[in-house]
Amino acid sequence: MEDQEIVDLFLQRSQRAIMETKNKYGAYCRMIARNILSNYSDVEECENDTYLAAWDAIPPHLPRKFPVFLGRLTRNIALDKHGYNTAKKRNREFEVMLTELEGCLASPRTVEKEYEAGELANLISQFLYGTEVRARNIFIRRYWYSDSIEDLAMRFNMSSSKVKSILFRTRKKLRAYLDKEGGYL
Repeated sequence: MEDQEIVDLFLQRSQRAIMETKNKYGAYCRMIARNILSNYSDVEECENDTYLAAWDAIPPHLPRKFPVFLGRLTRNIALDKHGYNTAKKRNREFEVMLTELEGCLASPRTVEKEYEAGELANLISQFLYGTEVRARNIFIRRYWYSDSIEDLAMRFNMSSSKVKSILFRTRKKLRAYLDKEGGYL
């Protein structure tokens, strides 16, 4: 079923929209959640919460790119769940990924910094569009989809050390770009 047909089912408030979404994008949503959360039941809960969030959001919102919309919902729900879970235990791989980005990004957001956060997101997007395609894809897979270094090495057919090197250089360039463009550090 095409994405627009699924969105139309949501607009009609048809329960079939959930099943069609799960059939087409269930594995995609689970993959995003699994890369952030280490517990299978949390991943499953996150996936189901994504379908509920989509149900609540459509309407009034009409997603332009349905998979991106679902990915963002899943990622945000998984990050919220991760925050809740970190009081009890740690997902070592995800903690390492967050630590890698600490040197590039400013301290945690506050209400006063919402505008800056939007500007920062725009600057990061501009930087990534100006980056070599392979480095951009590796960076996005690591920091948006939370892929492990080993998964990236297999996906891009290179050694883990090469992936780490590309990520290190890209973070370094991002830091320099942000210093030059907006002084967000």
